[in-house]
Amino acid sequence: MTGWVYWLDLAGVVVFALSGVILACRSRMDPFGMLVLAAVTGIGGGTLRDLLLGVRPVFWVSDPTYLWVVIVTVTLSIVGFHYIHRLSRIVLPVLDAFGLALFTIIGAHKALALDHAGIVAVLMGVLTGVAGGMLRDVLARRVPMVLRQEIYATASIAGATTYVVFDTLPIPPYLAVAMAIGVILTLRLSAIYWHLSLPIFAWITSSPGASIKHEATSKPRVKARVRLIPPGRRRR
Repeated sequence: MTGWVYWLDLAGVVVFALSGVILACRSRMDPFGMLVLAAVTGIGGGTLRDLLLGVRPVFWVSDPTYLWVVIVTVTLSIVGFHYIHRLSRIVLPVLDAFGLALFTIIGAHKALALDHAGIVAVLMGVLTGVAGGMLRDVLARRVPMVLRQEIYATASIAGATTYVVFDTLPIPPYLAVAMAIGVILTLRLSAIYWHLSLPIFAWITSSPGASIKHEATSKPRVKARVRLIPPGRRRR
């Protein structure tokens, strides 16, 4: 693994682990719960990626530095708990956005380095970026952000695609990385700031009007239809 990829990967572990610590604090977990949530968030996505790509052993087994990074991040967070506790609620989504950007690029890069097709690289990038956060949210009994209507996985897909496309061009590798990270952060942070989201399909049921008479023993008919709800009309 080249130097810039390795340090970028470690930075992503720190960012995602810290987001797991913050969520653990808000969920009133003990230090062990903080460690579990931080580890799952920091190395969960990469573990699934390596298993699917057939990489043996997975990255943190061959290089325990990743585990030490998670442990040190949790330890420093416990020492500075009062500062972590006072962080505003915008910090977790912002940290998550940076972790999403870093891990998406790492996953796509690793798939390309193993000579997989571009579409596989995009998929591995998205998996690396979103799987850890999904596991974190599930353990904290929250609906994962990737399953909501927020622009999350869409940003990861756009960033991974950008990296795969620019990687085929005769340009320095760091430029492809910068462009891809810029795309992901622009989409994700814009969605956070302006509350942007994708439209959703809702199964809406409606009863017939009051003017329609029904027999006392009969049940009123219910009409159901699928309706596309634009982002501006849903409740926040």
